[in-house]
Amino acid sequence: MSYQCTEESFLKDVAEHQQVTLHDDGIYRHIRFKKPDTGCMHFDLVTWPGYLAYSGDMGCYVFCRLTDMFEFFRTDRDYKKRNGEKLSINLGYWAEKLQAVDGNRIESGATEFSEEKFRSVINEIRVGWIKGNRDLLTKEQRRELWEEVDSEILNLIDDRGGDAAINAAYDFIHRTDDRDFYFQDLFEHDFTQYTHRFIWCCYALAWGIQQYDSALTEAIAKAEAAA
Repeated sequence: MSYQCTEESFLKDVAEHQQVTLHDDGIYRHIRFKKPDTGCMHFDLVTWPGYLAYSGDMGCYVFCRLTDMFEFFRTDRDYKKRNGEKLSINLGYWAEKLQAVDGNRIESGATEFSEEKFRSVINEIRVGWIKGNRDLLTKEQRRELWEEVDSEILNLIDDRGGDAAINAAYDFIHRTDDRDFYFQDLFEHDFTQYTHRFIWCCYALAWGIQQYDSALTEAIAKAEAAA
C-alpha cells in the first residue's frame, strides 16, 4: 500500500519554507517556496493567462481553467470553514483541469493502482460466492474456489502489478458441476487512487496561494500605513 499525503504531513514538510517572488506582474507570476539553503521539498508556481504550472520535488503539473488560475484555486477555500481544515483541496475537480501530467522516468500520472480497493472488491465478491453457495459447494470446493482466486488473481499484484491482476480477474472462471464463478461488472469499480505526489502538489497549490495572498495583504497594509 502506497503512502498517502495528508494535510498534517504536508504542513510538516513546508514548516520552514519561505516565499521568494521571482516575477509578479498581474497574472504573470513566478513564485518559489523553499526552505533556505536547501532545495528539499521546494516548489515553484508559475502563472500566465489561463494556465498554472507547478514544478518541484513532487513533479510537474499544468492546470488550465480560468484566466487567473490563482483565483481558480482560491474558490475551494470555503470548504475549510466547514470541515475544520487549514487547507482545502478538491482532488477530483482539480485533476479534471490538468493539461500536462507529471512524467518523470520512474512514475507518472495523477493516479495509480489501489491495491486496497482492488482487494476489497475481489474479497467482497468471493465472500458472497462462498456464503451464497454453501448448499451447492462442499467444504473442499469452497476452499478450492477461495484459493484459486488467491493464486490466479491476488498473488499477481506483487509479482506482476495491478494491471495484470485486473486482467486476470476479467479472465477468471471457476467451473463446478452446478455453476460457473466469474467476476461480473468489474468495470463499474474504480481501482485507482490519487498519487502521493499529486496530493502533495494540490496541498502545495492551496498553501502556496494562501501564503502569496497573505504576503500581498501585508505589503498593502504596510504601504497604506506609510502613506
